[in-house]
Amino acid sequence: MAWTFDAPLNTLSDSPTNTKSEKLWEAESLGGLTEDNNPIPKLVIWLVALTVATAFAVTFPLWGQRPTAALYAPFVHMLSDPRVVAAKDDEEALRILREAVPGSDNKNTLLARHPFSMDQLREIAPQIKDLEAKGVDLADYTVLGDQVVIANFEGNYRPDGSRIRQQPWWDKGYTIDIFYLTAFFAGVIVVVKRLPPSRWQPRHGQEH
Repeated sequence: MAWTFDAPLNTLSDSPTNTKSEKLWEAESLGGLTEDNNPIPKLVIWLVALTVATAFAVTFPLWGQRPTAALYAPFVHMLSDPRVVAAKDDEEALRILREAVPGSDNKNTLLARHPFSMDQLREIAPQIKDLEAKGVDLADYTVLGDQVVIANFEGNYRPDGSRIRQQPWWDKGYTIDIFYLTAFFAGVIVVVKRLPPSRWQPRHGQEH
């Protein structure tokens, strides 16, 4: 099972390994099915590349992006507004909040991806107010259901010694995705190129 990198786009296996693979390939009947040694069609490769590029472009920057306390703070501040208090039900209260807070329409992709209810706002309101009283940056805190917790990011330090806990612009879930895709495609290439070169075709014991 020796490796060779003399012609990596042709094969990654040395001649003895390819010869052994060819004999096994032709000797195996595969239950009456035959499998040729054709290269992956270029159209398929371009289609996969286009799919990946399109997925990244369409979802930017939503992958892995998390809602922060700063996102919900304007709504929390509006809870005591007379119009919200006088609303006949939660549905009307939410409508009033969305109309009153700038950027809370469907154009705000974060709010569209992380919708909230009046009950959730009431539960996180005391926690957000406590954080504001401490003078911390609400963007350093993540809202998880009815809990406001410190974000699990560790950025640079501020002049006051506190650490920035905000998700950086370049890491919206893409970092792990890039590593995953790189490992996936590298694995596929290695598997394919460990086979005999595509110029060789098995006879399956039926061709002469």
